[in-house]
Amino acid sequence: MADPKINGVPIPPAINPIVRPKGVPVEIPPAGAGSFRDVLRTAQAPAAAPLKFSAHAQQRLESRNIRLTNDDVAKMNAMADKAAAKGAKQSLFMMRDVAMVVSITNRTVITAVDQQSMKENVFTNIDSAAILD
Repeated sequence: MADPKINGVPIPPAINPIVRPKGVPVEIPPAGAGSFRDVLRTAQAPAAAPLKFSAHAQQRLESRNIRLTNDDVAKMNAMADKAAAKGAKQSLFMMRDVAMVVSITNRTVITAVDQQSMKENVFTNIDSAAILD
């Protein structure tokens, strides 16, 4: 069989398409130790980085006397993981009397607002909201 040509020019072997004869089924190898299926089954998502607090958020927390416990931050990290799994990019987290805008993509708390400052406030550029205990 002659090498395939396009407009009289030979096709180099590196890009030469492998043609399966019509009627010949594609052979799919069985699942084995190194199969793609097994890799997917055993693969684990990398551990998400803990949330960071921007300088602006830290300033707002301090100036508004908002105190977050380690448990609060752990809940926020868990909620950020859930939001990321649902495709959220930027979320509003409501925790007791505090609202925080969190960049899920960057794993960063952008700002924090206490209940008094929330009145008649509009939160923009968010695509999700989460209410934490």
